[in-house]
Amino acid sequence: MSGNQNSQTIKNPKPSYETKEKGPELNDRDRVNDILAMEKYLTDSFNVSAREASHPALHEDILTVLMETHRCQYDMYEMMFKKGHYKLEGEQQAKLDQTYDQFRKYATQFPYSSQLQ
Repeated sequence: MSGNQNSQTIKNPKPSYETKEKGPELNDRDRVNDILAMEKYLTDSFNVSAREASHPALHEDILTVLMETHRCQYDMYEMMFKKGHYKLEGEQQAKLDQTYDQFRKYATQFPYSSQLQ
């Protein structure tokens, strides 16, 4: 987004109880960020476990836990966004269209591209 003069930052305000100066003590953001990092680690680990599971029932159980972990990770991200700890950069429609067209052209090179459309 750098260089785009018309970019739009999408963010929420940070909670008023958070100080601008960060000291060595853990605050709410630190705690939730730690939980988010743990959830990301767990989803990575459960993805590997799901691929490696050799028993059908075990595979299904791992997939169930994996989906729950993905939901928890997303919930942590959403909470951090709502509390102003994450921001998004908006993009102009022309740039989105250009990127979409670029990847749509790549898809025509796939061996089974007719099945993807």
